[in-house]
Amino acid sequence: MSDEQDDSIEEDTGTGPPEPGVPAFTLRGTAFSAHKPEPGLYLVATPIGNLSDITVRALDIIASADRLACEDTRVTAKLLARYGIRRRMTPYHEHNAKEAGEALLADLEAGLSVALVSDAGTPMVSDPGFRLGEEAIARGLPVYPIPGASAPLAALLASGLPSDAFFFAGFPPAKETARRQRFETLVRVPGTLLFFEAPHRIAESLTDMAAVFGPRPAAVCRELTKAYETIYRGPLPDLAARFEAMERVRGEIVVCVGPPSAPEDSGPADVDAILRGLLAEMKPAKAAQEAVKLTGLARRDLYQRALQLKSGD
Repeated sequence: MSDEQDDSIEEDTGTGPPEPGVPAFTLRGTAFSAHKPEPGLYLVATPIGNLSDITVRALDIIASADRLACEDTRVTAKLLARYGIRRRMTPYHEHNAKEAGEALLADLEAGLSVALVSDAGTPMVSDPGFRLGEEAIARGLPVYPIPGASAPLAALLASGLPSDAFFFAGFPPAKETARRQRFETLVRVPGTLLFFEAPHRIAESLTDMAAVFGPRPAAVCRELTKAYETIYRGPLPDLAARFEAMERVRGEIVVCVGPPSAPEDSGPADVDAILRGLLAEMKPAKAAQEAVKLTGLARRDLYQRALQLKSGD
C-alpha cells in the first residue's frame, strides 16, 4: 500500500459521511471512506476474541479490497457488522482450499486485490491460508502482511516466561505416542515453547509435557481477550494435576512452556553419572525419562546412552 493511501485515512477524519457507493467502515459512530488497495494478497490479522482489537488499516483493506476471503462467513460477518462494513465474502477454508484458492490466485493474476482473514488472529499461523500465501509468493504475486492480534504472542505476554527467544509449535499430535515424540524433539530448544491445544485434550497434553519437559514453569492461557480470559501459571506437573481434576474445560487455549535450564551445563560425564544413579533403581526407559527432567536433553539420546551403560555394566 502506498504512503498516500496510508495518510489519506487521517485526512478524512471528521470530514462527513462517505459518498454513496464508496466502501466505508464505521468507528464509534463515525463513518470513514475506505481506500482501494493496490493489487496483491493482503494477509489481514483480525481479533482473537475482543472485536475492538482491530487496526484501522485492517478495516480499510477489509472494506475496500476487490475480494474478501474468509474461513467462516458467519464469523467474519460479526466483525463486518460491528464496523458497519457491507460486502460480499468468499469462503476459503481447508475443505475448499484447492478450488477456492485457484479462483483467488486467478483474481490476483488479473490485477485484483484480495484480503484474506481467518476466523481469529493472523492468517497463515496454523491456518489454511498458508497454502494461498505460499502459492502467491511462488507465482511472484505481491503479498502484504497487515499485522494485528496474534494468540501465541498474546499468551507469551501474559505468561511471564522469557520472551527473548521463543518457538511456536502449533497443535501437538492427538495421539499420546506421537505427542510425546513431538515434545522430545523440542526438549533442547533454547527458548519458550508455545502450543495451541484443544480443550478436550489439554489435561492429557499437560501430563505428557510434564513427563517430557519435567517441572518447567509454564502457563495455560484460556479465552484470551474474551470475557472469561483465564491464565493459569505454575510448574508443568502442577498444571497437569489441576486440569486433570477439572470436569470440563472450554475455550481456546495456548500453552507456554519455559525454556530448559542451562542444559549445556550437563557434559557427557555428568549425564553418565546421572544415568548410572538412576539405572541402579529403575529400567533404562524410566531412567531416561527421569534424566530428561534433570538434564533437559532429548529422551531418545538419553535412552540410547542408558542402554549402552546397562550393557557395559
